[in-house]
Amino acid sequence: MSGFKKFILRGNVIDLAIGVVIGAAFALVIGAFTNGVLSPLIGLFGSGNFDNLSWCVKGACDKTIGAKDPGHLLAYGTVLTALLQFLLTAAALYFLVVNPVNRLMERRKTEPDVESTTKQCPECLSSIPAAATRCAFCTVEQ
Repeated sequence: MSGFKKFILRGNVIDLAIGVVIGAAFALVIGAFTNGVLSPLIGLFGSGNFDNLSWCVKGACDKTIGAKDPGHLLAYGTVLTALLQFLLTAAALYFLVVNPVNRLMERRKTEPDVESTTKQCPECLSSIPAAATRCAFCTVEQ
């Protein structure tokens, strides 16, 4: 029982649980934004719901419930609606989350670039500090 207690109280498990809960809540926010704002904007230019679109491949397709042979009905409209929802969700995430976070991270960057503090040894091509006068790997003078 003490092993289980140690496992549960480890930082990684708690962090993961918090991440899952925050992710689920964030998915609801993005879904609400997509369905409440973006989909109606698309609806201004036409229907954003393509669920009723279908194509009858062979013979007369009967869509009534209980029909013995509905034919070969391809309901491609549901795929189009799902694709549109995916694209709207991805666009909302990219423009409202990814771009602002990337800009914020660039502004708050305090570490120097790794490339500016290192150089490549011409003999063994390993990365060594820029101020080094001898390679630590092959001992060639710089």
